Amino acid sequence: MAARGISIYEFDAIVQDGAGAACKHVPANVFAWLEQQCLRGGEDGGPAWLRLTQREGNRAVQVTSYVGVIRAPSGFQIEVLPKLGKADSASDAAVRTLLIDMLCCLQGFRHIRTDSAHLSAKRMPLFEVFVREFLLSVQHIVKRGLRSTYVAEEDHLFKLRGRLLISQQVRQNLHRADRFFTAHDEFSTDRPENRLLHAALRRVMSTLVSPVNLQLARELCLAFADVPPSKNIGQDFQRVQIDRGMGYYVEAVAWARLILENESPLTGVGANRAPSLLFPMEAVFEAFVTKHLARQLRAGFTLKAQAQTHHLVSHIGKDWFKLKPDLLIRQNGRDFLVLDTKWKLLDSSGANGSEKYGLSQSDFYQLYAYGHHYLEGKGDIVLIYPRTGTLDDPLPVFDFPKAAGMRLWVLPFCLRERQLKLPTSTELQSIFVCGRVVSTKKDVSALLA
Repeated sequence: MAARGISIYEFDAIVQDGAGAACKHVPANVFAWLEQQCLRGGEDGGPAWLRLTQREGNRAVQVTSYVGVIRAPSGFQIEVLPKLGKADSASDAAVRTLLIDMLCCLQGFRHIRTDSAHLSAKRMPLFEVFVREFLLSVQHIVKRGLRSTYVAEEDHLFKLRGRLLISQQVRQNLHRADRFFTAHDEFSTDRPENRLLHAALRRVMSTLVSPVNLQLARELCLAFADVPPSKNIGQDFQRVQIDRGMGYYVEAVAWARLILENESPLTGVGANRAPSLLFPMEAVFEAFVTKHLARQLRAGFTLKAQAQTHHLVSHIGKDWFKLKPDLLIRQNGRDFLVLDTKWKLLDSSGANGSEKYGLSQSDFYQLYAYGHHYLEGKGDIVLIYPRTGTLDDPLPVFDFPKAAGMRLWVLPFCLRERQLKLPTSTELQSIFVCGRVVSTKKDVSALLA
């Protein structure tokens, strides 16, 4: 990574320069800012993406299950990558490529052009990859031409143009027979979409490290020389109107919204606001599975995300506590299969140990409730985890002694093949198309080959 930043993985700890702990080190001012973020007030007592801890007697901060970029006010960048790369000793470039593929499934990031993003990921940190995508989308607009529109203007002119404003003319030009106070329409590139793009360009220029990106940003700013940057971002976004023939603006405006409004699942806030882009990996993995699992279904089955048709209890005639499984498969209007995604690295060799593969008892309780309400206690329920070298195949089925008609499966989802790996000789085979799944290697770069 560039000199002004570091790369870490989920749940890695960070200490300040000079500390003796075997962790990633950051400058003292950056560490102080991170500590301030942890101590920020709020309902939860601090941000979900960061927490205070200790390493070898030194104060430390630990990133939780969020990935993306943390950018301190000083410009120092902390790139947080999925823990899957650390477990399988993959290169940073390979993990970035994997993350980009997954982010493309997340709402608000489906406009990422993966080919160019993959190429950038091999030589740039994640933040620069995102900015590169924005710059390329703006470059596409400049090549096709900035869209103009008629803008209403009022001005003193030496000749009558448009409509004469009588009251203003009497008040201001009563003794100036050579001037006219008029209202007229000017065909101009000064429209909300262009103002927002110009403002976004100026904002990213102050954050860039890559000389290639910085040069492109400067060239694009010149193309917007006749367009003033937006002074009221919220108002201009409300006025955005992608007219007929302006489809080539959609991607760039989406990026501008992300940059100017800090629209990401999580952003740095407070007095020292910084343009951070952080994404909860649970949400990213769920979106990735949702998109690709739908393609694996056999004819007649449909996939519904975030179903919430049932509640856990009723009280005084009202339903309480919605039950919201991540995924629900239906057939002919009937709930057929309940699935929940979990971004956790399991170890299939830990059956007899105290770790129990790394499974969580609360997840089993949750799926048990889903099965009773959505499937009436009969059928299969599924927990989906990422497929790794330590979870290569489905685990043996889990039976509920007091619910003989219900079974729970723990299944791995192959990130390369983008499909769920199924147990043999089960009813699940009748729901999903069983494609070929390659054997897992202990290097994520192999998964991305």
